[in-house]
Formats: sequence, structure tokens, C-alpha cells
Amino acid sequence: MKSLFALALVVAPLVALVPALAAEPAAPEPDPYDVIAGLKRFFKKCAKPDGSFQPGVDPKYEGMSDSAYSDLAPTAYAVVIHKTFGMSLPDEEKTRAFLLSRQQKDGAFVNEAGTVDPKSAAGRAYNTTMALMALRALGTKPTHNPLPVFDVVLKADYKELPLYMTSFFPLAYLACDKAIPADADKKIKALMVQTEDGYINDHVAATFHAAHYYRLVGEPVPKADAMLKRVLRDQKKDGSWMLNPPARDRHASFDAAFIIKQLGGDAPEAKAALAKVAKWSLSCRNTDDGFGHYPGSTSDADACFFHIGTLVMAGKLPTAKPPKDAHLLGWGHLMPVKK
Repeated sequence: MKSLFALALVVAPLVALVPALAAEPAAPEPDPYDVIAGLKRFFKKCAKPDGSFQPGVDPKYEGMSDSAYSDLAPTAYAVVIHKTFGMSLPDEEKTRAFLLSRQQKDGAFVNEAGTVDPKSAAGRAYNTTMALMALRALGTKPTHNPLPVFDVVLKADYKELPLYMTSFFPLAYLACDKAIPADADKKIKALMVQTEDGYINDHVAATFHAAHYYRLVGEPVPKADAMLKRVLRDQKKDGSWMLNPPARDRHASFDAAFIIKQLGGDAPEAKAALAKVAKWSLSCRNTDDGFGHYPGSTSDADACFFHIGTLVMAGKLPTAKPPKDAHLLGWGHLMPVKK
């Protein structure tokens, strides 16, 4: 026993002399201007001869989420990203011509590749909204009036659309310099049934589109305080909101960031949450200069938009002089915060 006690007396001072292991330094954030220049390089590699864009660098990559849903999505997001940062597209005239070529005489824009049926209500509403958003950013009017597309959908089919499409309607009308008609507004609002915590369908995507909808029409977001409280509570330790399988939550972090930015304003907890999600978005950046939907996933035009949108809202990427009606460029990353 004495020998053990003596050994302890010898070892203890030695242990005290061993320096504590230094904490691993945090990886420095990349230069924001390099991130922006990298996006330009990424999309140049994705550009096609006709002015459109493929989902990723590899021509065989079929895309994920929006990029897989419709072949109009990568082009629309390429336009949004370039206009966000005041960058020139590889060939803007061809991109404009490509988008116009996808409109039919009835006003609908159609996809030629992707999982959505271009004749379905969802396909017609989705493709037409995306094309209108991109054309507006390019300062170009569609060849045919697109609003009858939405008039038809709103007669009955709108009830069958997923709730993450609610804010497509006011966005499309505003892109045509019109407010959503009162009867259409009433129909869509009736679909957005919130629980006490402000959420819809217990999911941040449907909830985001409700918040986006009310911000587009210039009205207060119902149950805003409860909605914000839950969004802040649901943020994971890694900074993201990927609470469910990736297929369900690919855009969740952008959705949550919008709600926090718009409803949380300059509150310390809102700023802290945005700083955390910005780090997570940067962890999704790949060596090809694009972003994947989550760390380690393939760079995708769709993921690039949602991550840069998050980084813009978090104040991590400097934007150019915003285009006219910047709140219509994309899904609200440039929307002013209402005081």
C-alpha cells in the first residue's frame, strides 16, 4: 500500500506538468468572394450549348429534389444565383431563348425531362412559376399570358397540390405585376391550417411556404411568435434542420433560415441560429465549387441556390445591387425584413 502511495506522489506532479491538449482549431470560413467566384465556375461547367443548365458537372447526374423534378429548375436557379451576385451568365441570350421556348400557347411552361408530369396541375404550376421567376430576373416577359394556367388550377386541382406549393401562386402573379386575385387568395389561405405552434403538417417546408406566402401578399404571418419559437427549438447541434431523412428535409435549413430572418429580426437568438446554419451550409460545399444538399452529397444546382440563399440571409455573402423587385428573385433570400 505504501508503495502505491509513493508512486502516486511521483506520478501526480508529472501529470500536472503535461500540457493540456489544445482544442482543435475551427476551420476558417472561406473567403466569401471565392465562394461566389466558385459558383460562377461551377455553373459554367454545368452550362449547355442551348443556354440551359444541367443539374451538376457530370452530364449523367440526374439531379436531386427540384433538379430531378424538372429540367427547368437548374436553369432557373442558375439565373437567380447569377443575378443575386451581379454576375453575367455564360450566354444570357441563349438562356432567355431557352426559357421562352418552353412556353406553350396556353401559357404553361413545360419540362422535357424530370419526374413531374408536365401536364399535371403540379407540373404546370411548378414549371410556370419557375420560368416566370427566371424571366423576370432577366427582364423578359413571357410570349403568352401565363396566368390562365393558375386560374385553371385554382378551380379545383389546387386542393391536391402539396402544401409546399402555396407560395408559388402569389409569386407567379407578382412576377406578372399582378396581385393574386381575392378569391384565389382565400382558397390558398384555407389550405394553410396551422397548429398552436404555428406549424403546418408538422414540417418546416409547408410552414416556410405559409410564411413566404404572407410576406409576399404583405400581411402579418399568423402565429408568428409560436412559429419562430419552434423553429429555433428544432435546430440541431450541427446547425441544420435535417430532422428527417434527407429526401424530406433537403431544403429544411433554408426554410428555417427564412422564418428566422423574417420573424426573428435582430434578436440575439435569431442571429446565433443563422450563424450556426451558415456554418452547416458551408460544410456542404464541394471541391468542384458547388454545394450538395448535405455534407458529402453531389453538387447540385438546386442545392447551390438553397445554400447560397441561407448564406445571404445569414449575412455571409455580399450581394450585388439587387435587381428590381428582389423579393421575387428566388424564394425570399433577398426579401427585406419588415420592421
